[in-house]
Amino acid sequence: MLRGLFEGYETGNFFDEMFLPSGEPRPHYAKLYQMLALLRPGQFEDRRNLADIAFLLQGITFTVYSDGTGTERLFPFDLIPRILPYSDWTLIERGLTQRVVALNLFLQDVYGQQRILKERKIPRSLIYSCRHFHREMIGVEVPRGIYTHICGIDLVRDSKSGNFLVLEDNVRTPSGVSYVLENRQVMTRTFPEAFHSYEVRPVHHYPMELCRILRMLSPRGEANAQVVLLTPGIYNSAYFEHSFLAQQMGVELVEGRDLIVDAGVVYMKTIHGLQRVDVIYRRVDDDYLDPLVFRPESLMGVPGLMGAYRAGNVALANAVGNGIADDKAVCAYVPDFIRYYLGEEPVLGTVETYLCLRPDDLRIRRIRHADRAGLRCRDHREVSQEDPGGSAQLHRTAGHRVIARAFLRC
Repeated sequence: MLRGLFEGYETGNFFDEMFLPSGEPRPHYAKLYQMLALLRPGQFEDRRNLADIAFLLQGITFTVYSDGTGTERLFPFDLIPRILPYSDWTLIERGLTQRVVALNLFLQDVYGQQRILKERKIPRSLIYSCRHFHREMIGVEVPRGIYTHICGIDLVRDSKSGNFLVLEDNVRTPSGVSYVLENRQVMTRTFPEAFHSYEVRPVHHYPMELCRILRMLSPRGEANAQVVLLTPGIYNSAYFEHSFLAQQMGVELVEGRDLIVDAGVVYMKTIHGLQRVDVIYRRVDDDYLDPLVFRPESLMGVPGLMGAYRAGNVALANAVGNGIADDKAVCAYVPDFIRYYLGEEPVLGTVETYLCLRPDDLRIRRIRHADRAGLRCRDHREVSQEDPGGSAQLHRTAGHRVIARAFLRC
């Protein structure tokens, strides 16, 4: 077997995306393997450099705030594509559809009749203590009953079996799809021969599909819909994506200062006067959306926006208050949501999760190698492993691999 670029590569004691345990390429990777094996390391690096230059020239970057400098960096790009056979993709599609529907039904319920709380399928205290639960949304009728218009579900593979597992849900203001679209463009230029050998499903139509969904939410009807994308501004880490999607959808990119609310109706300031806005694809977090309801010091939001939203004069995507559905502790209950609301077993498994508030999960103390895990609290802040105020939430993917999070009781 020709090794070439893969000379010296050894499969470890874990699931390998490209190779079987015997070292042979998996059937769906065979053609790509042959292409890559013919390349010398220098040729592969040349193609990687061309990809980096393409990202740099197009300004495809993201900002890292955690390093204290707010440095812009090129988006990391793996030159070896991940290939999903049709059977895998069909399974993922069914599983994610099921999960998103269940999350939407949960949000309808928790901001409506709250049946799941009355029947004690999930602790009421867990919901009310979440900082993303907004009482202002109770009783609000969202357009078409849809809360989760755009969702980002993080998947991982079990390191032993290779099965797909859900790590977490992102249903507030999920980000990253622009990098998917740009990655595909760069890949077609860098390895065009791969696209001749495989039947690759297209992704370029995503912005138009997103625009169609947003227009459907208009209270004045799809034909007259005025859609805008609300961004925090040029200093936001995902501003490239905001401008990219607005341009691709053919909608206006606006900041909070570009919008006003008059008599419960949202208007956009233009050189031709005020123009009514029907749908806002907002990339501003809940807390900064309306200074009259949430943080009063916010300069990114629109005063009075929540009033217009409650009145049904404007649609927001995603809905306000969605954060309760992607809370790190609530995530452990999503399989129960699927069974409760849909009467089905989950198609996709979830990374095994232990919560100390559930008595049956107190066996967490006996999990091997838990001392190696890092802890992250419920609202994403890092906490010490010895923090006596934290409750632990452990995720086991397989064998000895353990990801630990912790959440603090409010």
